[in-house]
Amino acid sequence: MVNSTSFRRKPAQVFRQALASVALAGAVAGTSVANADGLPDFETLVEEQADTVVSIAVVREALQPAAAESPSLQQLPEELRRFFQQDPRQQPPGGSGRGIGSGFIISEDGYVMTNAHVVNGASEVMVTLDDRRQLPATVVGIDESTDIALLKVDASDLPSAQLGDSDDVAVGEWVLAIGSPFGLDHTATQGIVSAVSRNLPSGGYAPFIQTDVAVNPGNSGGPLFNTDGVVIGVNSQIYSNSGGYQGLSFAIPINVARHVAEQLKSTGHASRGWLGVAIQDVDQGLADAFGLDAPTGALISGLSEDGPAAAAGLKTGDIITEFNGSVVHQSGDLPGLVGVIPAGETAAVTLLRDGKERTLDVTIGKFETQTVAMNNSTDTNADRLGVLVGKLTDEMREERGIEQGVRVLEVDPTGPAAKAAILADDVIVSLDGKNVDSPEAFIEQVDGFKAGKRVAVLIQRGEYSRYVAIEIPVSHE
Repeated sequence: MVNSTSFRRKPAQVFRQALASVALAGAVAGTSVANADGLPDFETLVEEQADTVVSIAVVREALQPAAAESPSLQQLPEELRRFFQQDPRQQPPGGSGRGIGSGFIISEDGYVMTNAHVVNGASEVMVTLDDRRQLPATVVGIDESTDIALLKVDASDLPSAQLGDSDDVAVGEWVLAIGSPFGLDHTATQGIVSAVSRNLPSGGYAPFIQTDVAVNPGNSGGPLFNTDGVVIGVNSQIYSNSGGYQGLSFAIPINVARHVAEQLKSTGHASRGWLGVAIQDVDQGLADAFGLDAPTGALISGLSEDGPAAAAGLKTGDIITEFNGSVVHQSGDLPGLVGVIPAGETAAVTLLRDGKERTLDVTIGKFETQTVAMNNSTDTNADRLGVLVGKLTDEMREERGIEQGVRVLEVDPTGPAAKAAILADDVIVSLDGKNVDSPEAFIEQVDGFKAGKRVAVLIQRGEYSRYVAIEIPVSHE
């Protein structure tokens, strides 16, 4: 917070990252660096922290763009897929290529953190230190789902960055990035935190810290510092139509990155907890439909039949408001909370069901590449929602892996269903928490709703399920 007399920020616990063991070495209190006028003293901050930042150069025998991007991030729109590992000016013709990126030292014995997409697919990795020494690096491990990689150089007594607590990051606080945009090493840029827990279309493992710090190609993997001089994030991607900075930058929270790095160091790969749910945010319409005072929590739209959540008694339509003691404000809060719980441990899940709060204990499973089995003809009927629905054939049930529901055959583009983004070939699984098993039952349920009521409708589209809210119209027209 900035005013005319002082600069204030939330105190943060900061940690000296050793990574010599899985446990953290300990915590030390950070001291905010400020000028006499109360504004951040970025000059001192850079002077104290620049030697912990490194430039990374990679050689790829076969230039394969897909190998430099994590699978989840490939799903982003083109304007969001601006990863900074490749400088086009450094790419020679033919099958090989060079890439650039940034990183930072996290232990005195030579462990370096960076982005997975910076070093993925590299045949050679070279790290340049602040004192101009160039050292070959070994890739200890890569975790594509979080876009974090851990490197090791053969050196000792290196300056190492302090890792902070990204849970303490607040919107509006000052931050500083140091990296190698376009190969210009140790470039410092500053800004503020624009948002926390920012979810992108990739549906990645952890939500991002959004900032307005100027980062460009080559900044990937570099540290994002707060004014205490501790790392709160790893710069990962930008929003850009041109490939350059346009005011939207995204960093991986350091709590996520630290957890992954510890696992990469000890085992060479990362594992994380698995709950076995598909979730979505609660908007105002769904809040009204579920009888909530305000939109909050993570709404379960699907369950894996053999997953931990189903085994513990969670159901589609439940709204998770707290996980293992941490409040879940939105769906993006949940994956990171689940992921840090080791498989086999028990976590308490607080949820709302039928307007009542309850708490269930869930034994967390191990996350692997899994397809969540969602609770997801020809007879047609028109109804007041503006859809024609039909029976599911046995072939459809088997193909989609569902037991009940009705298939949407046509959608009136001016009707309530269209306004709720229901499409032809969707399967309507339930209405207002009650399963739908036939077109006749569907029409009977809809006709029983009072005009003006907002109803939660569970639909299945392809492999995924999702709730939408529909307001029942006054007339049947």
